[in-house]
Amino acid sequence: MTDFRFIPIAPHPLLRPYIAKINVFESGGRLPATERKLIVPNANFKLTLTYRNGIVACIGGKTYIQAENKLSLTGLIDLPVILDPHEDAQTGTIIIEFNPLGAYRFFYLSYAEVKNQIIELADLVGHSAVELRSQLAEASALSSKLELLQNFLIKQLEKIAPDPIYDYCINRISDSRGLVSVAQLEKETGYSSRWLHAKFSEHLGTGPKNLSEIVRFKQFYQAFSAGANYQTLKEQIYHHYHDQSHFIRAFKRFTGSTLTDLQNSMNELSTKNFTT
Repeated sequence: MTDFRFIPIAPHPLLRPYIAKINVFESGGRLPATERKLIVPNANFKLTLTYRNGIVACIGGKTYIQAENKLSLTGLIDLPVILDPHEDAQTGTIIIEFNPLGAYRFFYLSYAEVKNQIIELADLVGHSAVELRSQLAEASALSSKLELLQNFLIKQLEKIAPDPIYDYCINRISDSRGLVSVAQLEKETGYSSRWLHAKFSEHLGTGPKNLSEIVRFKQFYQAFSAGANYQTLKEQIYHHYHDQSHFIRAFKRFTGSTLTDLQNSMNELSTKNFTT
């Protein structure tokens, strides 16, 4: 099996409230054709720099190729992703994941238009990203690339004001593990479901209900990735889903597979990416 590893990097303190994690992904080449290369939605946006080799991602039947030394933003994903290095060679990628609270604080974008998409950052934000990409290509040390990326994000953060109502709703969804209802958010904020959906679409690219479904499933997939079987999780499932068939539909939606099939084909790419 191909060797690969995820190296966690501590975010700068100013970025920490908005960054879920920073990882350096290194691989000796492609995974064997028989291995499942699955990445499950985790509600995070991703800024990706391919500093060695490139990556190929398939989302909803569409293939994206991110060549070497490219800088791309992945919008909110609510579909399973199939991922592999572009060439069967050594690969190095920096992945910065923004939590749902964070992405809008860095970029003025139509987030609904980048949902389930991978787009070059220069096509989204223009000259500043072109200049950053050039600096990243010239920086030979990995530590220098990480510093450049984080300094760029700190400057971006200074430009955009927080949205207290949206931030409150995101924290409620996170704290409730996806169980708070839109009706409850209406009651607590005084804003209608229509207004909240528009606000979430503006800052996230999807509505609060869909985000809650991703967050709700995330906790189960984390446990599943850590080795817990369905019987172990069964009691908890009924606290979060109407019935077993409701949970199985969610599992199929976010993994593209049945529980049994996936349990028999899990590998470290699927587990470490989700739990690191």
